[in-house]
Amino acid sequence: MTALNELTAARMIEGFASGTLSPVEVTRDVLAQIDRCEPELKGMWTVDHELALEAARRSEQRWRQGAQILSNGVSLDGVPITIKENIATEGVPMPLGTAVSDMTPRSEDAPPAARMRAAGAVFLGRTTMPDFGMLSSGLSSFHALARNPWNTAMNPGGSSAGAGVAGAAGYGPIHLGTDIGGSIRLPAAWCGLVGLKPSLGRVPIDPPFMGRAAGPMTRSVRDAAMAMAVLSQPDVRDHMSLPPQPLDWLDLERDLAGLRVGLQLEPGCGMPVDPQVTEAVAAAARLFGQAGAVVEILDPWMTPELLQGLDDFWRTRAGLDVQALDPAQRAAVLPLIREWAESGLGKSGEAVYRAYAATVEIRRRTVAATAHLDLMLSPVSPNVSFPADWAYPADNDVNRAMTHIGFTAPYNISEQPAISVPCGHDSAGVPIGLQIAGRRFDDLGVLRAARAWERIAPAPRPWPFAAG
Repeated sequence: MTALNELTAARMIEGFASGTLSPVEVTRDVLAQIDRCEPELKGMWTVDHELALEAARRSEQRWRQGAQILSNGVSLDGVPITIKENIATEGVPMPLGTAVSDMTPRSEDAPPAARMRAAGAVFLGRTTMPDFGMLSSGLSSFHALARNPWNTAMNPGGSSAGAGVAGAAGYGPIHLGTDIGGSIRLPAAWCGLVGLKPSLGRVPIDPPFMGRAAGPMTRSVRDAAMAMAVLSQPDVRDHMSLPPQPLDWLDLERDLAGLRVGLQLEPGCGMPVDPQVTEAVAAAARLFGQAGAVVEILDPWMTPELLQGLDDFWRTRAGLDVQALDPAQRAAVLPLIREWAESGLGKSGEAVYRAYAATVEIRRRTVAATAHLDLMLSPVSPNVSFPADWAYPADNDVNRAMTHIGFTAPYNISEQPAISVPCGHDSAGVPIGLQIAGRRFDDLGVLRAARAWERIAPAPRPWPFAAG
């Protein structure tokens, strides 16, 4: 039998509805798995056993009374979830992965947490991230080093590092992350998860920013869709949010026949693509073709200059944040992050505008290059797994800090939905991610394509750290 902590959210809800499963029993099993694994994996910042069990008891009572919560037609009542620490939750500090953050407890839930709490989900705790979310890594000046459950010598990716750990290690079925250049999809790829970066504004978030999205990291596409049904409801705090749409998030069963699919194997910038990644993604594309999709090679539209412009723009933004700290706080920031951020200071207005203009050009080119297609396939990242204590896939070289995001970041800037799904493993046993992107605002189409991939993909390997 599948251990309770390994069950999907869909299976949990079926069990709660039939009375064969209890939210309390499920929550206890998940908490026990966290207690077993965390001494080695370090994916959680906070775990509150009593609050989680109290929420599970309230959910259990609702199910017994037939009063379970439905949110946008979907129930997550009693489902255990984790939340990335930069998504505020009431009464809990938000350290942002760094030793210099304000540790005052937050006064309210941010929109994604508020939607999940209102839906009756059981909050297990908060997952870790690197300083200010500025690394694709589990390295932090505040948290212990997070490790990849598939191979603990390797990195889980970031910045939703702890969420990737939690999903791969079986800390329940749904884990909320954030993504501004790949921070959901990169750890989802290296941890073997489904990780959706929704269209900009589909999931309200606070504070909003160009390219920034919140979304689910799960083990199945259906669980991601269930989470989206809850997360996509409106919140006035996000001035960039999309108008609500009556989407049937669970209408996932569509075949691939006749879909126009672009295959991009070269990013046009950054790191060279590892042959193991190319082989895995090309094999996935062949399966799409065999399923009836019309697959064409998609030439890269990014350039080293555009990627550098985006990097420069982010450096200036981060540099201003670091500059606002007092000298003692600046000294406590992870040195690599401080070096990267402060290199963005002292620029002329013309230089900063040129960097911003690069982001506008990335958006224009991405939409133009993909407008004739239904879907785009590519690697999530050009590289395979890398050591746990590295800041970046390019080791600790701040001049190459963003050389791995040439496939992911364009879809943040263009506002298009993109999802990571597992498509293989590298020689270290760590998963490789396939990115499926869609047209602007076609989040449901991307989820449907990911569900179709689940049906045709090779059988997955057993999950690591299985309870036994």
